[in-house]
Amino acid sequence: MAVVFISPKQRQRMFFTGITVVFLLFLLAVSLGVFLSKPKEISQSLVFNKPKVNINMDVFDSDQFANLQPFTEMKTLYSYKATKDRKPKEGFITSISKEQARTDLESQGLTVTELKEAEIGRDNPFIPYYKSVATPLKK
Repeated sequence: MAVVFISPKQRQRMFFTGITVVFLLFLLAVSLGVFLSKPKEISQSLVFNKPKVNINMDVFDSDQFANLQPFTEMKTLYSYKATKDRKPKEGFITSISKEQARTDLESQGLTVTELKEAEIGRDNPFIPYYKSVATPLKK
């Protein structure tokens, strides 16, 4: 029978201690390699690639460009309150400006009492545009 001077528990502890030391040395070597490394030097020469862009200005001399029509002015919606033959009248009119809307209404024979730009949108967007009226069935 062989005489063993190191107990199995102590042998196991030495094994795990050795593995731990080797692992810590490996981590130390990797961390030193990462943290102490410097970036590679890159040459400081500037590189500018001039874009090859050609602008053709001959379009402005073409017949198609010469025959272009300007955009029409956008009309705004105005609400008005007016009287005609002493009867009140309310409504909406579209026009380029407020003064133009006033002259258009006066040319229709209306006396304008109030003219303002109509507000866009609705107070409650969830109500339906048209409410259907249910009539009861007659029997």
